[in-house]
Amino acid sequence: MVARELIVDIDGEARRLVWSMVGRKLTHHNASLQVFADGSGRSLVVWIADLLPNELAGYIAGMIEQGMGVMKKTLEGVVTAGIAAG
Repeated sequence: MVARELIVDIDGEARRLVWSMVGRKLTHHNASLQVFADGSGRSLVVWIADLLPNELAGYIAGMIEQGMGVMKKTLEGVVTAGIAAG
């Protein structure tokens, strides 16, 4: 699926990104992703999505899970590469 997304806000200090998906079958979509420090060298990523119609929630949740999995794998690779280089 290809989606057109509109960036609503980028807040580097808060480490927060807000966007909206436009078009497709959604009548409303607003999402945010924020990164919080979570102990020594760790981060917590919080992804929130509000959407309509509710019937698409399961489909969108699957896309979020895939996205989070790719982010985790990518970031763990960066950390591993940094340790190997250090």
